[in-house]
Amino acid sequence: MALSFDFTNMMAGALPHGAGITEAQFIASAEGFARAHAAVHARTHDLGFLTLATNTPLLEQSLAVAEQARGKFEDVLLLGIGGSALGPIALRTALCPPRWNELTKEQRGGFPRLHVLDNVDPATIGATLARLDLSRTLVLAVSKSGGTVETMAQYLIVREALAQSVGEDAAKQHLVLVTDPQVGALRRIARDEGITAVEIPANVGGRFSVLSPVGILPAALIGIDVRALLAGAAHVTEQAQSAELSHNLPGAFAVLQWLADTCHGRSVQVLMPYADPLRDLALWFVQLWAESLGKITPEGSSVGPTPLPALGATDQHSQVQLFMEGPRDKTVTFIAVKGREHEGRIPARHADIPELGYLGGHSLGELIDIEQRATAGALAARGRLNATLYVDRVDAFHLGALMQLFALATAYAGELYGVNAFDQPGVELGKQFAYAMLGRAGSDAARAEWDALPKPDPRWRM
Repeated sequence: MALSFDFTNMMAGALPHGAGITEAQFIASAEGFARAHAAVHARTHDLGFLTLATNTPLLEQSLAVAEQARGKFEDVLLLGIGGSALGPIALRTALCPPRWNELTKEQRGGFPRLHVLDNVDPATIGATLARLDLSRTLVLAVSKSGGTVETMAQYLIVREALAQSVGEDAAKQHLVLVTDPQVGALRRIARDEGITAVEIPANVGGRFSVLSPVGILPAALIGIDVRALLAGAAHVTEQAQSAELSHNLPGAFAVLQWLADTCHGRSVQVLMPYADPLRDLALWFVQLWAESLGKITPEGSSVGPTPLPALGATDQHSQVQLFMEGPRDKTVTFIAVKGREHEGRIPARHADIPELGYLGGHSLGELIDIEQRATAGALAARGRLNATLYVDRVDAFHLGALMQLFALATAYAGELYGVNAFDQPGVELGKQFAYAMLGRAGSDAARAEWDALPKPDPRWRM
């Protein structure tokens, strides 16, 4: 199997002080998981992320655009926010050589750099546009609805900059719109102006869209093996067909985190890869887990764990102190990469200095592996719940497997918590207030509600 999962340190038998999930709890949860599994997999038509890995026509859309663009552009500029940006960033960080955008064209194998605008801070956007040669830049505007306020603002600014650089007509050849197949402002623009567009399936939500053209197109443009990425995801999806908890890795991850939260008060759930290439995977996971599971149940209860990203071994020197001795409200899931024990041989020097002499003959790969195991053991020794996901290597296949594992686990966890993991009503009011203040048509009710809010009280200002 592409992935393996050791959750010994989540279980009561391995932890002191009465900590941990009991075997009885885990066994008893199997029935609830079977119901969750049935509910998720019965919705294949509605939950498009379940079939993205095997959607060949959708893949071919991205590959065709990438082939047509090959050799024409030095830079790709992606406009997006949330899942439209976090997924492509995670793919670039994991599957391209470090500091990809700083490499020469030859070092990049002729593939373009990838820049992602994931916010509307004018300083960042201005600086990015100032350093790009827009005549050699392909722009991807990514919004399923075609109305995401941040992405549309980015689009208008960049579209104007393109027009000034290469002219109105030529600017259209520098744009690809990634959006809904039928509706929305970007789809209308694509139709009206003859601009290339690729599809985000209507049944795929933003944070579940990384294996759609949202992630596949930019990945293909910069030379990532997207077929292997999808093969890894398909492998996990196939493995997850089993409704038996003991044979379903995404299900086990979901159930353990749900039990830790609801039965043991571990409401903060840390994802801590021990590999620099997976740093941004943890940030992608945070949005997936938080926006999907932080909800109000039909009965009116607020539920949902709080995800926290960390990076080993870096955060051993920042967050691990909190994990070890802070509130007992956390689980830590490590991601460990196998087979690195001979990478980065450490020279034998200064043998007479105790703080250095013992390192000679070891390797950096061995060191980071030992540090992960030592941290897991130390947490367990203090009754702190943790588990380890193992991957054979960081490559496209295994990254696709990891992403699909977390997507499936999120879907299962939504059923276990009794919430809809595929909506985000909690962010809609803020959007409506923003639309009202910007003067968007149809926002009169939101404007009235905003105007009725209490005004700043001078007693509470400093």
